[in-house]
Amino acid sequence: MNTIKTAGIIAEYNPFHNGHHYQIEQVRRQTGADYVIAVMSGDFVQRGEPAIFDKYTRTNMALRGGADLVVELPTLFATSSAEDFSACGVALLEKLGTDILCFGSESGNLELLQKAADILVAEPEGWSILLQKYLKQGESYPSARSKACAEYTREPELSELLSSPNNILAVEYLKALRRRNSSMTAVTIRREGAGYHDTAPAPACRNSDSRLFFASASALRKQILEQQSRICTDGPLPAVITDQMPPAVLDALLTEDALTAPLFADDLTGLLNYRLLSAIQKQEDLSQFSDLSPELAARLTKQALQFTPFGERIAQLKTRSYTYTRISRALLHLILGMTTEQTAQAKVLDYAPYARILGFKKSAGPLLSHLREKSRIPLITKTADARNILSPEAMSILETDFYASHLYHSLLASKGRVIRNEYTKSVIVL
Repeated sequence: MNTIKTAGIIAEYNPFHNGHHYQIEQVRRQTGADYVIAVMSGDFVQRGEPAIFDKYTRTNMALRGGADLVVELPTLFATSSAEDFSACGVALLEKLGTDILCFGSESGNLELLQKAADILVAEPEGWSILLQKYLKQGESYPSARSKACAEYTREPELSELLSSPNNILAVEYLKALRRRNSSMTAVTIRREGAGYHDTAPAPACRNSDSRLFFASASALRKQILEQQSRICTDGPLPAVITDQMPPAVLDALLTEDALTAPLFADDLTGLLNYRLLSAIQKQEDLSQFSDLSPELAARLTKQALQFTPFGERIAQLKTRSYTYTRISRALLHLILGMTTEQTAQAKVLDYAPYARILGFKKSAGPLLSHLREKSRIPLITKTADARNILSPEAMSILETDFYASHLYHSLLASKGRVIRNEYTKSVIVL
C-alpha cells in the first residue's frame, strides 16, 4: 500500500488570492505532498474582525485554488493571539497525522526563524531581563520581545525579523512544534510581492527582479471596499480585484454572489454598542472577556456612550501598550461573549479536540480514508452527529463556532444575503 504524504497550511484566506495559490503550488513542488490540508479560520479572523467573506465561500475558493481539504480553526483561537492561533492550528494538523507544516514568511530563512523560536520557548534569564526592561520603557509586548531578542543574541536582524507579520506567525508555528515535540517537518515559503499590511494594489506580474509579485489580502480588502459601487452594478469587475485571483477562485466568489455583501470591521458597530450597553446594565465584569485587561475594560466603560464606529472606538482606546489588533480582538470577544476562562478550558483540551471539515475535493477520497485511520480526534462532517461523538467540553467549543457563524450571517442578512444554518449546512464537495 502506497504511503500518503500530507502537507498542512494554517490560513485565513481573507480572501484567497494568487499568492495563496502560489504557496500551495510551491508546497506540492518542494515537498512532494500528495494532498494539502488547509486549516482555515471561520467567520472571524485573528485581527478581531469579521472575515470579508463567510467561511463557506472561502472554503469554496480555497478548494478551487488548490487545497484538497479545508478544516475549520475554532473561533476561540482563530480570533486569539498569534501564539494561540498558531498553537491551535499546529495541534489540529498534528492530531490529523499531517506530515509537513508549511507556512509563508517574509524571511524565507528557516534557520533564523528557528533561532528566534528557540529563544522564545526557552526564555533564558538574560532575555527575560531585557524583555522586562523594554516593557518598563512602555514598549508593546511584540516590540519589547523583538528588541530583547536582537540585543540578547547581538543579531540586529532578529529585531526586523520579529517585526514582520508572517515572520511572527512563522516563529509561533515553530514554537508550537517545539513545545509539542512534534514529528511534523517545517517548511517555509518566502512571501512574494506586497507586504502583509500593504494596501496598495499590485500588478499580477513579475517585478524587476523577475520574482512574482502579488497584492496582499489587505490590499484586496481595501479595493473591494473602495470599489463597492462598481461591483454592485452590472458592469465588469475592476481589474485590480480580478487580476489578483485565479480564474477558478474568482468564479467561486461570483457563484456565491459574495462580492455584493462583503463584511468589514465597522459592520460590527451596532453589535458592539448593544453588547457594551447590555454588559454595563447587567454590571458584568468586562475584564472576564478574552484580551480585555482590567485597565482596558475600565477605559472602555468610560467610553461606553461614545457611539462611534468600531474602528474609531479602537483608535480612541489605543495606547502604546495596546496594539490596534489587541483592542480589536478584545472588542470582538466581548461581542461573541468569549471569556478568558472559556479559552483556558479549551487549552486544557489541547486546543483542538475535534476537526470540523468544511469541504473537500472528490479526488481527495484516499485522503479522507487516510485521516479516518490516522486521526487522533473525531472528524466532524455532519454537525447533527457532533453531540453524539464529542464530550460536553468539546461540544461547547463547537457551539461557540455555531454562535459566531450565526451572528456573522445575521450581519449578512441585513445586507440581503441568505442566512446559512450551521446545524443543517452540508460539507462542500467539489
